[in-house]
Amino acid sequence: MTQKQLQFTKVEKKDRVLVVTINRPESFNSLHPPANEEMGDIFDDFAADDDLWVAIVTGAGEKAFSAGNDLKWTAENQGKLEIPRRGFGGLTGRFDLVKPVIAAVNGVALGGGFEIALACDIILAAPNARFGLPEPKVGLAALAGGMHRLPRQIGLKNAMGMMLTGRHVEAQEAFRLGIAQEVAEPGKLMERAMSWAEEIAACAPLSVRATKQVAMESLGRPLEEAVSRDYPAVRALFKSEDFVEGPLAFAQKRKPNWKGR
Repeated sequence: MTQKQLQFTKVEKKDRVLVVTINRPESFNSLHPPANEEMGDIFDDFAADDDLWVAIVTGAGEKAFSAGNDLKWTAENQGKLEIPRRGFGGLTGRFDLVKPVIAAVNGVALGGGFEIALACDIILAAPNARFGLPEPKVGLAALAGGMHRLPRQIGLKNAMGMMLTGRHVEAQEAFRLGIAQEVAEPGKLMERAMSWAEEIAACAPLSVRATKQVAMESLGRPLEEAVSRDYPAVRALFKSEDFVEGPLAFAQKRKPNWKGR
């Protein structure tokens, strides 16, 4: 997919990093089925591109990361609710992506928008960021993984306090709860997101992918089972050129030349 074909998003490649911007600021970057499909294609391409090691997802403008499902579109289509085949934003239903994804939350992240952020590996927040799953306030439910991911990420009681009330959490409270790993200084969000991405990309990519796969697939498993389980990304790491290059570079006191294979 080329940038000329994109209608609802913008993409930019910076060395090993893919930056995906939800580009519907007129609707607070809310998503309808065509936008979800487009983002699904983008992340399919990201997963398959050997030259891209990390992704950042953010929203256009300064007001919204994503306000979630485009309720206006839903209303105009007789309440039609489509469950995207790869999940909301192309991410929430994707459980096989071993490359890391960073959410740079530049404003409101509500409903499906928050669920996109929760499906990412790291969340960075602008000072004006707000997070919430307000679906109960409009007779809906957070069905794109939010009700499952939030308790796992911040603990049951903290999550229930947010989910049962539908209340919004501002950036500093999100940081305190562990939703966001950092609150960036004003105007510095994308700079900080790129810094995190570059720090990840400086590591061996297959090591990063093995780490993500093991961490995610071992969640909820008994420790002995989790440790002894077979992980394909670990097998790929052990067979790679990078598995030899890392110790060699260390011994030779030079920067490693990672190839991702």
